[in-house]
Amino acid sequence: MRNSVTWNESQVKNEQFYDSVYATVNIDSILSKVKNKETFLDNAVRTYTSFAGFYHGNFKDQIEEKKVLELGCGDCVNAALMAALGAEVVANDISAQSGRIIEELNRQYPFKYPIKFIYGDFLLADLPDSSFDIVAGKNFVHHLTHEQELEFTKKIVSILKPDGIVRYFEPAENNKLLDNIRWIIPVPGRPSILQKRKFAEWKNKDPHPLRDNSYRSYLKIGSSFFNKTEIIPIGGIERFNRLLPQGSFNFRFRRLALAFEKLLPRKLNLVIARSQTIIYEGPIKAV
Repeated sequence: MRNSVTWNESQVKNEQFYDSVYATVNIDSILSKVKNKETFLDNAVRTYTSFAGFYHGNFKDQIEEKKVLELGCGDCVNAALMAALGAEVVANDISAQSGRIIEELNRQYPFKYPIKFIYGDFLLADLPDSSFDIVAGKNFVHHLTHEQELEFTKKIVSILKPDGIVRYFEPAENNKLLDNIRWIIPVPGRPSILQKRKFAEWKNKDPHPLRDNSYRSYLKIGSSFFNKTEIIPIGGIERFNRLLPQGSFNFRFRRLALAFEKLLPRKLNLVIARSQTIIYEGPIKAV
């Protein structure tokens, strides 16, 4: 499902990129997480920013029997966990490989509600109005241009129930100094900006558009389409684990950092956060 407005050359490039990424996803690894979901999530929310952010506020205990649309389901780990927790999950992605993963997960695990998959352009998906309790995305929105984000939000408002919510976990770019330092430090799969040739090659393949990923950007769109917007900053201290060697000390540092951050003033956390959870509540329906 493609249209000329949302599926440009960049989007086709993204599809090809993620097809190659998700072609190698380990189904057994996902099934292990699902079968041990309580233990896995208990550890993950205390150690990894993406899980700590997405499942912030005991979200895992709030989704049973809820109808959830996950945008950008990717490797399908999160879709599988939500389904295992009792949610009725509909998952969407531009990669057909995500559909293959979901088909295999449904075959091997007895979800109460088998996961449904929608391939391609969300804007062309035939979804009934006011039919979802939750629309979710984990590292999804920053793949959209602001123009695309606006169109997605309009459709999300239409398919949410009147008391529905949106929950995103996204990168946060609120501090230019820390963001510049981030580019200097190489991470697996991304060289340092100081390695000019390698960085240029990586950037050419990078599927993310240039956009504003600050909390202010999400506050602006949230206030336009929802009655309530909440931003939870996360990872301001934890981000420095990248300066440490991998191993048990790094693991302990991340846990301590995520716990310590909760004691810091919100204003400070907003400035230093590496990531953020965005929650929109009460869609403002068009009259």
